[in-house]
Amino acid sequence: MSLSVTPRNAHTISRKNISENALKVLYRLNKAGYQAFLVGGGVRDLLLGMEPKDFDVVTDATPEDIKKLFRNCRIVGRRFRLAHIVFGRDVIEVATFRGHHGDEDGDKISKANAEGRLLRDNVYGGIDEDAERRDFTVNALYYDISDYSIRSYGGGMEDLNEGVLRLIGDPDTRYREDPVRMIRAVRFATKLGMRIEDATAAPIRKLAPLLKDIPAARMYEEVLKLFFAGKAQANYQMMQDYQLFAPIFPLIAETMADSPKGHCARMTQLVMRGTDQRVIEDKPVTPSFFYAALLWYPLKSRAEEIAHESGLSLYDAYFAAMGDVLERQCQTIAIPKRFSVPARDIWQLQLRFERSQGTRAFKLMENPKFRAAYDLLLLRAEIEGGSLQKSAQWWQSFVEAPEEARGDIARGSGSSKNAAPRNRNRRVRRRPRSEGAPAGSGSGSEA
Repeated sequence: MSLSVTPRNAHTISRKNISENALKVLYRLNKAGYQAFLVGGGVRDLLLGMEPKDFDVVTDATPEDIKKLFRNCRIVGRRFRLAHIVFGRDVIEVATFRGHHGDEDGDKISKANAEGRLLRDNVYGGIDEDAERRDFTVNALYYDISDYSIRSYGGGMEDLNEGVLRLIGDPDTRYREDPVRMIRAVRFATKLGMRIEDATAAPIRKLAPLLKDIPAARMYEEVLKLFFAGKAQANYQMMQDYQLFAPIFPLIAETMADSPKGHCARMTQLVMRGTDQRVIEDKPVTPSFFYAALLWYPLKSRAEEIAHESGLSLYDAYFAAMGDVLERQCQTIAIPKRFSVPARDIWQLQLRFERSQGTRAFKLMENPKFRAAYDLLLLRAEIEGGSLQKSAQWWQSFVEAPEEARGDIARGSGSSKNAAPRNRNRRVRRRPRSEGAPAGSGSGSEA
């Protein structure tokens, strides 16, 4: 692979813009006689005038060598062993140059499954081999701490300047080695404003189903990068174009296909747009609301199916469906319980909104997840309209009213069906139970 070297006076990277801790690691490795480079996204973003999210280092020192140099080092990873140098909350990741694969057995030799996905990759080599193992040319950029030059492989500097995202090596083989590279292609294209080169894009639709084999825990982290960094709308649209969304969110894709009214697709678009807006406004975004909103219509569809098959009330069917939907989604994205449990709470509150107008509204507002559930109610009303829109309007007037005025709104609301207020002086004669429905029957009973 071609190599070009850009001297210090011909590029824009300054050590002032590099993490102090990353510089400490680079200098110590270099002083100990090892090669040491800042590599990948950190170099790329600095050249583009962006602030890097992190600074990664690559060296010819092995993880054991690195650990001898740094007392604050811990070795992590099984697929490829890495050294993490810990400076309080700041972690500098240091990797040993990766080498080419071999066929021999041994702990330091790569292992792949039948589809070509690498399961273990502890193969060490030199910087030239390491560059060939990188994913995209714009990530095959190495900042040399010994002379402050930049080594660019495969035309990486040219691709960066031209805004082209090009995979190193044969795209089909590289995607099979690690299918997540297809998602990374989308994410880098939207983040950096680049065009995916034709040969790099060509196999993606065919190989998209390979994403189903990626460990769910890893996919959770990838989804955070895709949708919580201000490019959710763009990433969602491009993933749909390349058929990458359905393997990760199969329930949502199925519901979209089966929904003639398009409610699920509309909800997904609104969630992506709203997430981007909150990132722009520097407001917190939480996976709890994200997954609760995205999976609302799959939940609704499953609840209706359970109610039809089992004879349960729709209210009870929703509770039965919650476990099914989360279990199915967690097969592809391992949603941590600290987010899946609050997502359930947000769903449960949807079932209480129309039942809790009037004086019950005060108690509902005390729920810690009320605000997130209220936001989901407004999204649902925007999508569905009708009676749900009327319910949302009542809640909006109640929530946004001054605290001293809420009592009047609650007392004047009557029931969720906007019936006239009950006359407190009127006596209500109790009918014998035999004349009415059995106690606790029907969907009107509140859990």
